[in-house]
Formats: sequence, structure tokens, C-alpha cells
Amino acid sequence: MATLYVSTHPEDFRSLLALIAAEFCPSAKPRVVTEDPPASVNAHSRPALVLSPAEGSTVLNGSNAVAWYLASQSKCVGGDGKQQSLVWQWLSFADNELTPVACAVVFPLLGVMGMDKKLQQSSRAELLRVLKMLNQALEPKTYLVGEGITLADMAVACAVLLPFKYVLEPQDRKVLTNVTRWFTTCINQPQFVKVLGKITLCEKMVPVTLKTSTAVNANAANAHPAGDTAGDATNGPPKTEAQLKKEAKKLEKLAKFQQKKEMEAKKKTQPASEKKAKPEKKEIGVITYTVPTQPGEKKDVVSALPDSYSPQYVEAAWYPWWEKQGFFKPEYGRKDISEPNPRGIFMMCIPPPNVTGSLHLGHALTNAIQDCLTRWHRMKGETTLWNPGCDHAGIATQVVVEKKLMRERGMSRHDLGRENFIQEVWKWKNEKGDRIYHQLKKLGSSLDWDRACFTMDPKLSYAVQEAFIRMHEEGVIYRSKRLVNWSCTLNSAISDIEVDKKELTGRTLLPVPGYKEKVEFGVLVSFAYKIEGSDEEVIVATTRIETMLGDTAVAVHPDDPRYQHLKGKVVLHPFCDRKMPIVFDDFVDMNFGTGAVKITPAHDHNDYEVGVRHNLAFINILDENGLLINVPPPFLGMKRFEARKTVLEALKDRGQFKEIKDNPMVVPVCSRSKDIVEPLLKPQWYVNCADMGKQAADVVREGQLKIIPDHHIKTWFSWMDNIRDWCISRQLWWGHRIPAYFVTVSDPSVKPGEDMDGHYWVSGRTEEEAREKAAKRFNVTADKITLRQDEDVLDTWFSSGIFPFSIFGWPNETKDLNVFYPGTLLETGHDILFFWVARMVMMGLKLTGKLPFKEVYLHAVVRDAHGRKMSKSLGNVIDPLDVITGISLEGLHAQLTDSNLDPVEVEKAKQGQKSDYPSGIPECGTDALRFALCAYTSQGRDINLDVNRILGYRHFCNKLWNAVKFAMKTLGDNFVPSEKAQLCGQESVSDRWILSRLSAAVVLCDEGFRAYDFPAITTAIYNFWLYELCDVYLESVKPVFSKGEEDGSGAMWVCRQTLYTCLEVALRLLSPVMPFVTEELYQRLPRRRPQHDPPSICVTAYPDSQEFCWHSEEIDREMEFVMTVVKTIRSLRADYNLTKTRADCYLQCIDSATASLVGKYSLQIQTLSYSQAVVAVTDQPVPEGCAVAIASDRCTVNLMLKGLIDVEKEVAKLMTKKGDLEKQMEKLKEKMSKSDYKEKVPVKVQDQDAEKLRQSQTELEKVNEAIGNFKKMM
Repeated sequence: MATLYVSTHPEDFRSLLALIAAEFCPSAKPRVVTEDPPASVNAHSRPALVLSPAEGSTVLNGSNAVAWYLASQSKCVGGDGKQQSLVWQWLSFADNELTPVACAVVFPLLGVMGMDKKLQQSSRAELLRVLKMLNQALEPKTYLVGEGITLADMAVACAVLLPFKYVLEPQDRKVLTNVTRWFTTCINQPQFVKVLGKITLCEKMVPVTLKTSTAVNANAANAHPAGDTAGDATNGPPKTEAQLKKEAKKLEKLAKFQQKKEMEAKKKTQPASEKKAKPEKKEIGVITYTVPTQPGEKKDVVSALPDSYSPQYVEAAWYPWWEKQGFFKPEYGRKDISEPNPRGIFMMCIPPPNVTGSLHLGHALTNAIQDCLTRWHRMKGETTLWNPGCDHAGIATQVVVEKKLMRERGMSRHDLGRENFIQEVWKWKNEKGDRIYHQLKKLGSSLDWDRACFTMDPKLSYAVQEAFIRMHEEGVIYRSKRLVNWSCTLNSAISDIEVDKKELTGRTLLPVPGYKEKVEFGVLVSFAYKIEGSDEEVIVATTRIETMLGDTAVAVHPDDPRYQHLKGKVVLHPFCDRKMPIVFDDFVDMNFGTGAVKITPAHDHNDYEVGVRHNLAFINILDENGLLINVPPPFLGMKRFEARKTVLEALKDRGQFKEIKDNPMVVPVCSRSKDIVEPLLKPQWYVNCADMGKQAADVVREGQLKIIPDHHIKTWFSWMDNIRDWCISRQLWWGHRIPAYFVTVSDPSVKPGEDMDGHYWVSGRTEEEAREKAAKRFNVTADKITLRQDEDVLDTWFSSGIFPFSIFGWPNETKDLNVFYPGTLLETGHDILFFWVARMVMMGLKLTGKLPFKEVYLHAVVRDAHGRKMSKSLGNVIDPLDVITGISLEGLHAQLTDSNLDPVEVEKAKQGQKSDYPSGIPECGTDALRFALCAYTSQGRDINLDVNRILGYRHFCNKLWNAVKFAMKTLGDNFVPSEKAQLCGQESVSDRWILSRLSAAVVLCDEGFRAYDFPAITTAIYNFWLYELCDVYLESVKPVFSKGEEDGSGAMWVCRQTLYTCLEVALRLLSPVMPFVTEELYQRLPRRRPQHDPPSICVTAYPDSQEFCWHSEEIDREMEFVMTVVKTIRSLRADYNLTKTRADCYLQCIDSATASLVGKYSLQIQTLSYSQAVVAVTDQPVPEGCAVAIASDRCTVNLMLKGLIDVEKEVAKLMTKKGDLEKQMEKLKEKMSKSDYKEKVPVKVQDQDAEKLRQSQTELEKVNEAIGNFKKMM
């Protein structure tokens, strides 16, 4: 086992980093020691990690080395080379940018460094500047690298730990929203909590008094604010002179930097105050669409676009127009849907939401993905149908209406009677039931609303009835008495998906409906059964002591030597004269408890199987209301959990109670009524799933049905190969009443039947049909038959299971059924793979002989930004409409107050909301929400949805808005696009490059949609709009438009055509994901063929890679080189604070080919880098007085600074850099010159060292050259 030596100081963030990294280790965590490492261990500082002999007994010194090693064990250092490089980059940022300024601000507060208020204030300003950079970097992200916690997050979080505790006041955190959100996410991870405990954020920046021991260690930390080698007598060996000099230089450099900042701040005092007013002028707030437009009329697109993007303005009026125009119908643009379409057919049905439902983020994700796919297929020219529908939600709806009835009229459903109650439900449905449809429209879902179906509609109800009768007549549906999940509150069996598994760690008191006091769970009660005719006893244990009243046996393992002598023996029940056999069964775990298990066949699923195998008595001790039956006094008639206490006391009185202890367990809770679910023996209707399950498994094995992502296939086979029969009865009034009738025959030759005997049940479409079947079965006349229809209704999943074909009129042969069944795709959440998807496949194959769809795409579960499951009690359940329109913190709190949570949970949820949304949720708009959901949807992973990232995509919408506004102004009012997007041969290098990037984006989007890779689509579009079109192309062509009219060339015309092509195609690429903003902007663009082009972007062709085939890897490589040069020049300009001054730029090229390339792109380089002139040089010397930076191995940038900067200051900076480089090289050479270097160091590391040395040597030569250049200027 490895040993980790750390500091005892509670604020030693470097040791804390190592400890946090250790917590992420999956298996063997290192042993943590706070004493000094022994002299035999070559540990220079703490933290230090001494690896075990198995790992080579290596000693790792310094927090970065230690943390990297530990984090790499848990794969927290990046998934690939690129991510690992980014992690290293953030480690460097933490060390070099954050730590020095953080220590400079915090240490004076801790009293471990002299208080220089002036220096501290300037350090604080510098800290905020660095944190603002971090804030900007975190704007579109939840974590620094990738989609989960990495060492980058650990290191940077530890670097900002002290500032968050002692420096950053609430107003600072308000400015740094992204950093605060990210930091809070990090410190709430269990690994961070274990090391740091609960972190209290700073309220006011004031000096802090530390304990003496703490001060000593803090002094040690102070001596090393920026290095890994901190140490004093109590924390590592003393520093070397070289180390002290190095850190003194760092502090001196920091002080100079602060002075420079102060001087700049003084100079800018007046202008800064003027600039402050500027954003206020631009602050427009919410812009709304005010032009009177009747629903269904086209929105006004003649008025000027508002100055900035506003979701309320953009999303107004479009949806009713789309709907009225019939764009969402498969009939649009064709005479008859039956006509063959060479492009194909796309059909998908919506997973029908509950009629009681309200939209949540899971629905939003489902609909964002499904609508993107539907819109893409529609734009591809396919006959496209996305069919809406709603589920009658038997239990949920009945509960809602029953509560309403009791609240408003003080009546139960039994007071009303079945028929009147069902009328009440229909009345509620007609008033409230279409709410979710309005919400779906708000999300932009392009459903064919004329085909909307409700599972209780006559068409679908007829299909349900037909399905039951056909399967019953075939013997697939049968009657049987078995254990079911029973809710005593609902008086109904419920499905597995309606049972929540509540995990308990030990004794817990839970509220149960119908009980004033909470009921105890999570304990294991042991008691003894006496063996007949003996003094011996057998000790058994149970978590449900009341069920012992229904025990009919005790089971032990056949191989258990402790009980072999009890074969053939019986035990005596203490409360009745029941004798219970001791049975031997393999299911018993003889290593658990005493190895003896009580058997209650009528009230436990495992015991039921034992009871069947050993032909035991099945004694039901509970009625439908949870009252005890078939038990002796005083237990008879008791409520089940009151009997729990009474049975325990009675066992104690008889001396048969042994012990009670905490026991981790899972309690089944009804998701609808919150009642504790009881296994109960009831006669019910079942579907025999054996053959259907095998068929469903085979179609996947044979490749007829494709499940994406394929890691769900294992789950599919596990369920299908081990499928149990399906209970389809529900003891409700709302739903499809089972079309089965119990037969009583008035004839002495026919003996009376029992309820569970399937022979006495017939099914029929009408009572007359059922009567005829019964008369024929029992060979009597119809007048001797009396029928009683089953009171129960069918499980909601039964009607959902035939939804893909019942919506088209099955069993009748309709045009829609012939055209659209089987469907193309089923898209849904993986959590209902068995409950819905499997049943659709089984019933589709059974009743139609066809698969209901060819592919199943399963999206992930949406979680909050901290990775927690959405839960009302955590306050993290978000209504998508609140993200779209925005909501205040008070508004979020009000929603909790209106919910069914108890007061304690409401307070807890409010705290959660306050932590995550201190200022409420800003208005993000539908398009930004959809884009974020698609961007997050990487296959097979849960989605940690961060509202701040959605806001980032609203800013992206604003960028689009401004880009199109600028472009339209540039195109001019009289611009006419060419009839076809094609190259004319006159394109500039910028034109050819942007068209190459556009073509690449078209390919990426097409591939992304085909592979259901939504992040690939959003990334391709985002990068093209933001980083290629806006950041590069629009900037690079500005000179063309400023000179175009003067020189009379056709360059401007070509540039305008290119710009139009980019806008028009890129809007079409984005349309499936962001339908509203793309429609708004597309309608403002002129058309290529005004008389023939479609009226809306949503029915315009999706860009095709065969048409946009201009991708050139050569041009891309050239432009990549050019942008490297541009970024290097920009970086130099920033280093020397050349904000508005243009400087000449000399690009020293390694050969004539590079010089030629620079010449070819000189205008682009000049424009994008804000340079005065760009000159390529090869052999000739560069003029004196230039700052130098290496752009690549082919080109060095020389920026003329003579007369623009303080030369002496720059020489001093370069001398420092030279010293650092020489030390770095000396260290490397020393390492490489060791005698055992070649043998002990891996070849890969040797190559890296050699490359580092080569790079350092090259850099040193450039630094010397730069110093020489500057000295010539002095």
C-alpha cells in the first residue's frame, strides 16, 4: 500500500488537493500520515507519496505529481491525449496564475504575512481579474475538461478554496456566477466533502485569528505561496538558496505587476466611469412582438429586426402559422400519402405522456430529440409523421379526480357510483387534459395534431378490447391467483414501475397513509419457533414481524449440518394450533443469520415459490384495506402496522423474542399513494409472456430490431430471456374495463365455478357474444347463462403496448395503417425499456405479425448540475417553461409551497433552490433549451443539466442575431442571390476557406443525425457560426466591403454571394435544433428562386453533402497555419498592451513556400491581427526593435515595438525569462547526464526530455535574439 505524507495544517490547499485526489481512487487508497517522512525516504516536501514496493517504491514529491498519480488511478486526468493536455494546462493555470495572487490576498488576513493594504488591494483586483478569465472559460461548461470531475477541477478548486472562504464576498460571487456555480458543484461532490467538510463561503473580508499550531503551518505555507516545495521544521526540509531566490523573484515580479496595474487604473479612471454608462444604454430588457397578428397568420417580417435577440419576440406567432399551413402533416406537398416517395417514409409516435402530467425536463429532452429528428427527416423530403397522443394514466388520473371530489364536494367515488364517477373523470379530462399539448407546442414540437390520440378514445378502446379478446381466445391471456403488488390506499394492484424502492440504512420512521404516527422500518426482529416434542427451538428473523401470523413453514438449506437432525420435524406456531414443517430448500443462504428462514407463501415473492415447490398452505392474513384476517384474536381486524407492535409484545410475553437490530433494507412504496406496498394473493388476469419474450429477444439477436446505444442490448436479453408473466388487472374504475365475463350456469349438470378458474370466464365484444360463447362451452341454451363482467380495468401499459398500431385504426385496414405501420423509430428514455418498449415489440409481433418499429434510440436520464436525480424534495425539479420564460427565486419557492411536500421537505428544497438559483432562473428561450439538451445528449450517459449553460446558448442566439443583422446590412437592400449555390472561380482565399468549413459542417451534421450523435451536430453548428463565420470570415472580409466600391472589382459581389450562402445554409443546418430563431432570420433573407422556394425554413431542403462538396483539407491546413500566426500576433499585442495601436509585423519564414503562403494570406493576417503592415521575410534580417514570438516551427512573429513601448522594462522581462529557461535546461541536462538515466528512465520519457530540451534551446535562442533587438533600440 502506498503512503501519503500530508501537512496537518487545515488550510494547506496543496495537501488537500492530494487528499481529494486520493478519495477518487477506485480501490486501494493510500495510507495517510501527518508526521514527517523518515529520513530514509527521499521526500523533499509534503504532500509526498511513497509508492509500495510492488509499484517500485518510488517517491513522488509535490502536489501536482502526487495528485496526477492518484487521479490517473481513477481515470480523472482526461479520456484522451487532448483532454490530458487540457488538464495540464489548468494545473499550470492554478499554479502560476491563481495561487500567487490568492496567497498574496489571503495570507495577510490569516496573519502569516505583513499587512500592506495597498499591495493587498491591488492583489485582490488581480485575483478578480484572473477569476473573471476563469468565469468566462466556464460559461459554456459544467466542468473544466469534459463532462465530469477531473484533476483540473480538483486543482483549480483547491487554488480558489481560500479566496472563497476568506476573500470573495457575496457581491464578488454575484459577478463570478459561473465560477461560483462550478466551485459549489465541486465542493458538494462526496469526495470533496469527505476531505473539506462543509465549506462556509465568505460574507465579509476581514482578518482571521488562527490557532498557534495553525499559524506555524501557515507560515510554512507562506514561505512557499506558489511552489510545491513548501516546508519548515514541521513541514519538510529547509529550502535551498536557489529556491528562496526564485520565490523572492516571483514576489518581486508580482509586486511590480500590481504597481503596473495600479498605474493603468489611475490613467483610466475617467474613461472607465464613462464606459460604465455604456452597457446601461444597451440594456434593452425583454422585447416583445407587438404587431397585431391573428393566430395562424404569417408573422410580420417586414419591420426591422430588434437591436438584440429576445426569445419572446422571436417565438411569437410562428407556431400557429406552421400549424395552419399544414407543414407538420405528412400530406404537405403531396397529393396522396399512399403515393410512393423515393426519399422514403419516416414515422415515429410520441411516448404518450400522462393526461394528468405537466412538462418536466425529461419530457423536454424527449421532445427536443424527437422534434430534431422529425424536422431533419421532413427537410430531407421524406413523408414524415410524428404522431401525438396522450395516455389515460389509470391510477394517476383516478387519484387526481378523487382528491378533487373530496376537496370540493366531500364525496368519495363510492358515494357517486361507478358510472357517475367516470363521467366526472371525462369532465376533468375535457377541462384540463390538453394542458400538456399546449406545453409541447411551446417547445416547438412539430406534431401532426389532427392525428392526436387519447388512449380512451373509441378507436383506441376498440383496439384494446380486440387485443384482449384475441389473446384470451388463444390462451395467451389467462386467469390465475398469484402475488401482486398491492396498494391498500388505492385498493388496487400496481405495476413494478409504480413501486418506488426506498433504501434505508437502518431504523427509520416513515409516514404511512391512514396512520397518525410514523411506522418503524429498517429493523430485523429475531424470534424462536419451538420444535414439537422437544426443548429445541429454531431462531428465524424478519423485517415484517406481523407476517409471522401467516407463516406455514421454516426453511433451511439441504447441506446445512446444523439442521440435518430436524428432517421430518415440525415447529409450533405460538398463537394458534398450526404445525409447520421444516423444509429443505436451496434458496436459503445458510451463511445469513441462523440459516433458518420463516416462510409466508401468501405474503412474500420468494416464499411463494418455496410454497409452490413444497406444496405448503397459502394463508392470506390481509384484506384489501390492510386489515388482518384469518388470524386468531387479539390480532383479528387490526391494521397491519398496529399488529406489528402487538405481535412483538406477544412474542416477548411468551419468551420467544430474541433480539431486534438495525437492518439496511429496501421498502417498496407506492409512487401514487405513498403507501407501503404489500405482496397479496389475488385472482388476476395474466399475459403468458414466454413465447412473446423469446420472439422479442430473437428479433434483436437477428438484427431485425436495432437498439441504440447497444449497451442496452444486454439488459434487453436479461429481461426477455427471464421474463415473467404479466399481471394486467387493475382494481380501478378509470380505464379500459376488461371485456371478460364470469359464467354462472343454471343447470344441475354443470357444477358452480370458482373465480380463479379460467374455464368459467369468457370474453366478448358484447354481452351477447359472451353469452353465446358460454352456452356453446357448457353445452346449454343461452337462457341458462348468467354473466357478471369483471369489475377490473386493464393495466395502462396494455393500451400503451398497442399504441403504435391502435392509433392507425387497427384491427381495421386503414390507409394510415398501411402507409405508416410499421414505424421507423421509437425514441424514449432507457428507464421504460421493459415497461413500454418491450411490450410494444411483443404485442406488435403477436397481433400484427410485424415489428412496430425498426430502431429504438434510448436517451439518458436528466440530472441536475451536481449529478443528483431530479427530486421535488431537493428543490431541483425544473419546469422547462420556467427555463424558457425565466422565473424569480420567489417564484420557485412559491411552486414548492403549492406542492404536496411536508414543511420540512419544503425548507430543504428552498435551500437547494437558493444554492443553485440565487437570482432565480433567467429567461433562456425555447431554442437555447433545445440546443442545450441536444448538446448534452451523449449516448449512454446521464445528463447533468446546468441552467447556466443553457443561458450560454441564449448568448449564442444573440451572436447569430447580430451576425445576420450585420450580414444583411452588408448585403444591402438590392442584393439578389444567384439561383444556385456554386463556385464562380473568382473566390478569394477567405471565401474558399469559409465554404470549405461550411461543407465540412454539412457533412458533420448529416453524419450526426444518421448516428443519433446530437453533440456532434450542435458542436459542428456552434463552431461554424461562432468561431469560423463570426470570428474569422466576417472580420476578414471587412476590408473587401470597405474597398469594394472604390476599386470597381467583382470581389464584393463574390464576397456577398459567399456570405449569403453561408447564412442561408447554416440557418438550414441549425433549423431542426433551433426552429424559432432560424425561421425568424431565414424569413428576412432574400430567396434564390422567390417563386419556387418553400414558404418556411422547416419545409426547405436540408443541406446535402453532395451539393455542398467544397471541403478542401489543403485550404483548411493553410488557414489553420494563418490563424496560428494571427493568434500569436494578438498574444504579443496583448502582452505589450497595444490595444488600439497598429504595429508593423515581420513574419520570419523558414522557407520560400511559407513566405509564399504568408503573402497569399497577408490581407487576412493584417485584418485579423489588427496589424499595420504584414511583411514576409526569409533570409534578410528583421528590423531592430521587434518583440518576438514563435508561431510555429515554420514561422516566427516579429512585432515592431520601437517607439511604442518601454524598452528597458521589456529587456528586464526577457532577462528573467532567460534565467528561467537556463535553469530549466540545466536541470534537464543534469537529469539526462546521470549514469543510470538511459537504463532507468522509460524511452518515451527520454524522448519527451530531449524534445523539451530542444524546445527550450530554441526558445532561449529567440529570447537572446529579442534581448539583442531591444538593446539596439536603447
